[in-house]
Formats: sequence, C-alpha cells, structure tokens
Amino acid sequence: MAKRSVIVDIVSYGIYSTWDSKSKQLPKILEFTTQVPAELDIEFGFTVNIKKAKGKKIRFCIYHPNITSDDGEILEPFDGEEHINSNDWHFYLGDTIWLPIENKLGPWRMTIELDSKTIADKTFDVFAKDEGQFWKQRGF
Repeated sequence: MAKRSVIVDIVSYGIYSTWDSKSKQLPKILEFTTQVPAELDIEFGFTVNIKKAKGKKIRFCIYHPNITSDDGEILEPFDGEEHINSNDWHFYLGDTIWLPIENKLGPWRMTIELDSKTIADKTFDVFAKDEGQFWKQRGF
C-alpha cells in the first residue's frame, strides 16, 4: 500500500480579527499582507490547512525581532507543539503587538514543522506607522 502524502496549504496570511484562544473558531482574515503596522493588539499571522496527517504532531515557532523583557533580556522564540486531530485540519499561527510597541519593530518569522521538515514559513515586517502614513490612508 502506498504511503499517503501530506498536503499543506497556507490558506491565508496577514492581519486578522482578534483571536480567542478559548474558542474553536479561528480568527478571520481582514487583510492579506506581510506588512504589519505596529499598533497595539493588532493580530497577524497565517492559517494552514493540513490534509492526510491525522495523529501526527506539528512544531511551531515564532521568532521575534530581539524583543527584550523588562529586565533587558532578549526573549527566546515562542514555540510549541500541537497534535493534528483530523485529516482536514486548520491551524492558525499568529501573534499580536503589546506595549511597549517600539521594541516590536522588525521581522517576525513564523514557521511550522512536520516530521522535522518546514512545511510553512512566513515572515512579517512590523513597521512604525508615521503620521504622514495615517493621513495618506485617509485620502489627504
């Protein structure tokens, strides 16, 4: 019998509605982009669909742009594991901006691995919004 090939698709990426980790609902995509304005509580990341991998485990990682703790220590990347519980499984990997905003600027790389192979990889550029950009978006 032939081995089933896992199918992975990045369904959406960019800015999302607020995610409730207690809900089974994934956040909704608001804008497809890799350019994220540094705004308090903005939610960004990507959603993947993984087929034919029930029972396997993914490993995810979010590499922050040298964000420091209150003590001045650089924070380690945020990582974890999740079990795939169906043969047509959706997973959201994302983060949000918190205070102070100034140290959140730069590239945020998010990866997902399955069987020690990277199956999804997106980098988001979190940038400072200047006042000129604010007025430009409003048509001035």
